[in-house]
Amino acid sequence: MRVLLAALFALLGIGSASAADLKLLTAGAYKPVALELVPEFEKRTGHKVTVENDTAGGLARRVADGEYFDVVVMPPGRMGPLLGSKIVESSAKVLARVGIGVAVKQGAPLPDISSVEAFKKTLLAARAIAYTDPASGGTAGTYLAHLFEKLGIAAELKPKTVLVKGGYSAEKIVTGEAEIAMQPTSELMAVAGTMLVGPIPLEVQHYIAYSGGVSAASRNSAAADALLLMLADPSNLPLLKKKGMTEP
Repeated sequence: MRVLLAALFALLGIGSASAADLKLLTAGAYKPVALELVPEFEKRTGHKVTVENDTAGGLARRVADGEYFDVVVMPPGRMGPLLGSKIVESSAKVLARVGIGVAVKQGAPLPDISSVEAFKKTLLAARAIAYTDPASGGTAGTYLAHLFEKLGIAAELKPKTVLVKGGYSAEKIVTGEAEIAMQPTSELMAVAGTMLVGPIPLEVQHYIAYSGGVSAASRNSAAADALLLMLADPSNLPLLKKKGMTEP
């Protein structure tokens, strides 16, 4: 597939002679994958790609408000209303999916999250827990807030909850502000000094898909198409797994 992509880039005239500056907007969970794939794309094509990340809700607002970009990666539910107006509808491709995980400090005892009941007890016993602030538009944070309400532990967790408005919740473990962090697995694995305990119990798990699309206003549509094609390459699967994600 990599050879086919290289041939396609050549056919499209993509190279240093037609180098473009591209802006890739991505939800945080896909950022670790994008950051590893982009340098090879730049090397092959001569294009320069600037990667910016935000919560899914933040990205949706930015795109809807008319911010310039060339390619965006976000959950399909957020992308849907923007197709046709802000994003080329025919360009949309599902790239990956990821579940929500739990992390602790490197070397700390692994808490029990093997069942829903054990998961509840672990959270209630923790000194402090961190996850994305639902108000920032984070998909996982919004889901977790609703889950804790459903499990009947929201009120008990509130005093010791550290809400993260942007970035990696596991960084709060490194700073000592939290004992446990929850976020899409790929985001937890991106923070040095922490350790992934595992996914939250299957009975309450929530998988988030991530789709890519090309901006309807891109000034470099051929280059943007090539970037999205590279992100959607099936041979990326080993990298997705390495970063804590899976195929669509």
